[in-house]
Order: sequence, then C-alpha cells, then structure tokens
Amino acid sequence: MVAGGGRAFAADAAPAIDTGDTAWMLVSTALVLMMTIPGLALFYAGMVRKKNVLATLMQSFALCCIMSIVWMVAGYSLAFTTGTPWIGGASRLLLNGLGEHIHNGVDIPFVLGADSPNATTMTIPESVFMMFQMTFAIITPALISGAYAERMKFSAMCVFSIAWSLMVYAPIAHWVWSPIGWLAGMGAADFAGGTVVHINAGIAGLVCALVLGRRKGFGHDDLAPFNLTYAVIGASLLWVGWFGFNAGSAVGAGGRAGMAMVTTQIAAAGAGVAWIAIEWIRAGKPTVLGIISGAVGGLVAITPAAGFVLPGSALLIGLITGAVCYWSATSLKHMLGYDDSLDAFGVHGVGGIIGALLTGVFAYGPLSATDANPTGIVGSAHQLLVQAEAVMVTVVWCSVISIVLLKIVDATIGLRVTPDQELEGLDTSLHGEQINA
Repeated sequence: MVAGGGRAFAADAAPAIDTGDTAWMLVSTALVLMMTIPGLALFYAGMVRKKNVLATLMQSFALCCIMSIVWMVAGYSLAFTTGTPWIGGASRLLLNGLGEHIHNGVDIPFVLGADSPNATTMTIPESVFMMFQMTFAIITPALISGAYAERMKFSAMCVFSIAWSLMVYAPIAHWVWSPIGWLAGMGAADFAGGTVVHINAGIAGLVCALVLGRRKGFGHDDLAPFNLTYAVIGASLLWVGWFGFNAGSAVGAGGRAGMAMVTTQIAAAGAGVAWIAIEWIRAGKPTVLGIISGAVGGLVAITPAAGFVLPGSALLIGLITGAVCYWSATSLKHMLGYDDSLDAFGVHGVGGIIGALLTGVFAYGPLSATDANPTGIVGSAHQLLVQAEAVMVTVVWCSVISIVLLKIVDATIGLRVTPDQELEGLDTSLHGEQINA
C-alpha cells in the first residue's frame, strides 16, 4: 500500500508530474503544518494554567523546528527509502539526491519503494512528498506533549523527542506506509496515520504520564484551563488543517481525496455531538471543552479510515468515538489515577485504536481497489484481525522503546522539573517569561 493509502501507478507506467496533484499536495502540506503551529500550540496552551501557557506554546513551536531537522537528516530516509521490511535505507540521509532529477527547474515523478516488487511511481515531486510527510513527523511528538504538560524539563523534551522520532516514529511509518513495510505487506490499512501518528503518540503520552508521575496538586488543587478561547481557536485550526491531513493522504486531487474530506467532516461532527450529548445527560450542561475534545476525537478516529469508508460509516465511527473518548478522558483516567494532563492518550490513543479497528469493519472495497487488487480492502473479520495485530504491534513497540528512552533521559539529564519550578510555573522557571495580562 502506498504511504497514506494514496494514489499511485505501476512503476513502468512512468506518468508525468500531475500539476493538479502537486498543487493539492502543496496546499495539504501547509494545512498540516498549520495543525501544529498554531493549531495544536493554541489548543494545548488554552488548557493549561496561566503560568504554563508560554512553555506549552514553546513546546509545539520548538518541536516544529527540531523535527524538521531530524526528518531532513535521517527520519525521511529511515521511513521511506527502500531498505528492509523493518527499516529504510540511507540513500536520503541529509536529503542526499533529492534534487538529482530536476532539470531547468522541472522535476520528474519519483519511485516509492524503488528496486522492490511493490515499487510505485508517484505523480508529485519527491520534494513535495518528503515535505508533506515531514509535517506528520512534526505533529506526532508534539501531540505527546499534552500528556506531560506542566512538568517535563524542556531539555528532556528535546532529547526524548529526537530519539523517539528516530526509534519509534520512523520505523512504524516504514512498517505501515512503505511499499515494502511488513505491516503493509500483512494488509494493515492506515490511510492517514491512525497507528503511525495517533496510537503512537497516545501510547507514548500514557507512558510519559506514568513515568513522570502526577502534577503537584493533581486531584485536589484547581488545575482548570487558563483560557478556553485559545483552545477553541486551536481546535478550529486543527479541524480545518485535518482536511490536509486526511484528504492530502490520497496523494492526489481525485475522488478518494474528496471522499476523505467528506468522511473527515462527518466523523468530527458526530463525535462532537456524541460527547456533549453524554455530558449534557450526565452533568446537566454541555461544555465548550467537551465539544472541542469530542470533535478532535472524531478527527483522530477517522484518520485511519478516511479513504476507506463511506459517509454513513464515518458517522458511526464519530458517534462511537465521541462516547468512548468521553469515558476514557473522564472515568477511565480517574479510575486508574494517571495524570494525562491534556488527554493525549484519552483522545489520541483511544480514538486512534477505535478508528484503526473500525476501519477493518467498515472498509468499502471500491475506494481502495486497483488493477492489481480489484476488490480493494473490504471490511471483514479477517481485516479486523489484521487491524488488531497492527494496533498491538504499535502499542508494544511504542511502549517498550518509550520507557527505555525515558529512563535513559531521566538517568542522564533528568526528566522532571523541580517541585519549586513546577510551583512557580514553567514560563518563568524554564524560559524567563510570563503572561502579564
């Protein structure tokens, strides 16, 4: 399967660059980048306390810078070049050779999985494909920061995120999205990142929350959000940007991209409605935090399914996810006592798992059918089992490597700020700045 579940052609067809596909992918890339800065940055910053707002914004912005370099240096090569079913090769380290096919400013299509039985020739330049995938590599570690918000050292975040990107994100991206990846070969369906992005980030977030421990005052102090207006603006930017995330993962401007956009909108709406309906019944009032959390959960869940399911299935995915994520972000978290500060696991981990599994139930074959596979990926007991196996592999690999990395970082430079720094707030104690208004 092509990365992101997108459109491609047999390697011997050698199509020219499609300007319509390329234009859509350039727009999609900008939309996905907007999801991190300013979308996720504002979404998370609006949900922390005033003394940690700038530090939370800093995390997303800094990771945007750092992950761009990591992806350029090694991440892209490890994830998407031909190597083994387990990891890519070294042919694109430092993006070596990325411009070797450009002549007089004109590029030619590149072959994904070159020299492999599953080689596919894309209709966009490799530079655009690389940059689109870079935006995914940026937002994934940024999502994790929601679990350890208000208590991880900035230096520890930087070191952990770099190592995690290379040892967890890049291998799993290769397994799922490379034409020779072993999970792709098994038939796992992940259109835009249910396993690669959301389950990955959610599980890593849960591990971070457990290893760091709870925030000071958790369970008895007022940890209410400082400014839900920021969070609403951030969630809105995430929603709009998600069309690039999901419809862009068609890697072309066609009917599958259009269907992915439709299913994305419907699932997000369904999950937002489901969350506040339950909240309204249980607590007597629908909340702003509830509806934005539900909508984001729906966006998460439809991510693996967006190019595989029809609108009716998308609505069911959204409704189910809104209800389950409400439970995981409220009852489950309090039942088990872990402090997932901004519900990175409760929304992204749980929502990603629901979406990945339901892809195996609701997949509509014609959306993914090709000449080589005329039936496409069809919802069935077999496909559900394959999806469950991919979920478990992601959970286990991410959990084990994340724990090891966190323990190494803790033993060397330390993971958590001091109690005094936490009490003072990370804005002042780590960055020497504060919000005065």
